[in-house]
Amino acid sequence: MRSRKGSDIVINIGSTKELGELIMHERKAQGLTQTQLAGLSGVGITFLSNLENGKQTAELGKTLNVLATLGLDLLAERRDDE
Repeated sequence: MRSRKGSDIVINIGSTKELGELIMHERKAQGLTQTQLAGLSGVGITFLSNLENGKQTAELGKTLNVLATLGLDLLAERRDDE
Protein backbone atom coordinates (compact mmCIF):
# COMPACT_ATOMS: atom_id res chain seq x y z
CA MET A 1 0.00 0.00 0.00
CA ARG A 2 1.41 3.40 -0.98
CA SER A 3 0.43 6.67 0.55
CA ARG A 4 1.78 10.21 0.47
CA LYS A 5 3.26 11.74 3.59
CA GLY A 6 4.41 15.25 2.74
CA SER A 7 6.62 14.90 -0.31
CA ASP A 8 7.60 11.35 0.64
CA ILE A 9 5.99 8.12 -0.46
CA VAL A 10 5.26 5.71 2.39
CA ILE A 11 4.98 2.04 1.49
CA ASN A 12 3.49 -0.53 3.84
CA ILE A 13 5.71 -3.62 3.70
CA GLY A 14 3.99 -6.77 4.90
CA SER A 15 6.50 -9.45 3.94
CA THR A 16 10.14 -10.06 3.11
CA LYS A 17 9.08 -10.57 -0.50
CA GLU A 18 7.57 -7.07 -0.63
CA LEU A 19 10.71 -5.58 0.95
CA GLY A 20 12.87 -7.37 -1.60
CA GLU A 21 10.71 -6.11 -4.45
CA LEU A 22 11.00 -2.55 -3.15
CA ILE A 23 14.79 -2.81 -2.93
CA MET A 24 15.05 -4.27 -6.44
CA HIS A 25 12.74 -1.59 -7.86
CA GLU A 26 14.70 1.23 -6.21
CA ARG A 27 18.06 -0.25 -7.27
CA LYS A 28 16.95 -0.42 -10.89
CA ALA A 29 15.39 3.07 -10.71
CA GLN A 30 18.79 4.38 -9.62
CA GLY A 31 20.51 2.56 -12.48
CA LEU A 32 22.54 0.27 -10.24
CA THR A 33 23.46 -3.35 -10.82
CA GLN A 34 23.41 -5.84 -7.97
CA THR A 35 27.22 -5.83 -8.04
CA GLN A 36 27.36 -2.05 -7.72
CA LEU A 37 24.80 -1.85 -4.91
CA ALA A 38 26.43 -4.72 -3.02
CA GLY A 39 29.79 -2.96 -3.19
CA LEU A 40 28.39 0.40 -2.11
CA SER A 41 26.48 -1.23 0.76
CA GLY A 42 29.32 -3.43 1.98
CA VAL A 43 27.37 -6.66 1.46
CA GLY A 44 27.93 -9.66 -0.79
CA ILE A 45 26.17 -10.14 -4.10
CA THR A 46 24.61 -13.40 -2.87
CA PHE A 47 23.20 -11.60 0.18
CA LEU A 48 21.70 -8.86 -2.02
CA SER A 49 20.22 -11.39 -4.44
CA ASN A 50 18.67 -13.33 -1.56
CA LEU A 51 17.33 -10.09 -0.06
CA GLU A 52 15.73 -9.02 -3.35
CA ASN A 53 14.17 -12.48 -3.64
CA GLY A 54 12.56 -12.18 -0.21
CA LYS A 55 14.72 -14.55 1.83
CA GLN A 56 13.19 -14.53 5.29
CA THR A 57 16.46 -14.93 7.19
CA ALA A 58 18.23 -11.87 5.77
CA GLU A 59 20.33 -10.10 8.41
CA LEU A 60 18.72 -6.90 9.62
CA GLY A 61 21.97 -4.92 9.92
CA LYS A 62 22.99 -5.67 6.34
CA THR A 63 19.45 -4.96 5.14
CA LEU A 64 19.56 -1.55 6.83
CA ASN A 65 22.90 -0.84 5.09
CA VAL A 66 21.33 -1.59 1.70
CA LEU A 67 18.31 0.61 2.45
CA ALA A 68 20.54 3.48 3.60
CA THR A 69 22.67 3.21 0.47
CA LEU A 70 19.51 3.56 -1.62
CA GLY A 71 18.41 6.57 0.44
CA LEU A 72 15.53 4.69 2.05
CA ASP A 73 14.50 4.66 5.71
CA LEU A 74 12.80 1.83 7.54
CA LEU A 75 10.03 3.11 9.80
CA ALA A 76 7.82 1.24 12.24
CA GLU A 77 4.38 2.56 13.04
CA ARG A 78 1.74 1.22 15.38
CA ARG A 79 -1.24 -0.20 13.49
CA ASP A 80 -4.67 1.13 14.21
CA ASP A 81 -6.50 -2.13 14.85
CA GLU A 82 -10.18 -1.40 14.78
